[in-house]
Formats: sequence, structure tokens, C-alpha cells
Amino acid sequence: MGCCDDPTEPQKVDPRALIREQEHYGNLVRDLFTDDPEKVLLKLVNEANAYLRELAALRARYPSVRLRAIGLLDTHSQAVLKQIIDNEPESDFGLAAKTRLKHLDENTGLLGRLFKS
Repeated sequence: MGCCDDPTEPQKVDPRALIREQEHYGNLVRDLFTDDPEKVLLKLVNEANAYLRELAALRARYPSVRLRAIGLLDTHSQAVLKQIIDNEPESDFGLAAKTRLKHLDENTGLLGRLFKS
């Protein structure tokens, strides 16, 4: 028995994690078939990682999903917010991105406020 993982060995999948993911996938498909897709996407954007939120902010089909995604972007996504502002300055999305960017600039945390004279 070795002390370390062998990088040449394929990683073993925990069967419980696999079952959880299969159940999650099944629930998602069921919801897409039986519920309003816009509501499903609004729920998913809340749970999504930063990349998927950025993608939704840029290209989501439903305006409510785009607006929610823009509202959830953080300081690491400022370039995406600026891109939205540049591409759609007077649209609802551009205005929401301006508001979000302003909010992020104002709330840079305690240290940011202390050093932002």
C-alpha cells in the first residue's frame, strides 16, 4: 500500500456522488419538460459558477435570466460588465451592467474603502 495517489491511475468515482449527479440531471430534465424553462434557468443561474453566469449575462435568451446573471456577477467579472456596457449602452442590460459595476466599485470591502481616498 502506497502513501500517495498514482497520477497514472484513473480516478475512482464515488458511487454515491455519481447517483447524486444522475438524480440532479434527472430532476433538471424533468423540470425542463414540465415547468416553465425561464423559471428553471433563473434557478440554475443562481447555482451556476462564474463562467456560466458570465455566459448567461452575455447571451441568455430570456431577458430576466440575463438581468439576474448581470446582478450576480462579482468583481472578477468586471470585463464582462464593461463588454455589455460597450455593446449595449442604452439597453436595459447595459444600464443594469452600469449599475452593477458602480455597486462593485463602491463596495470593494473595508480595506478598499480605507485605502480609496
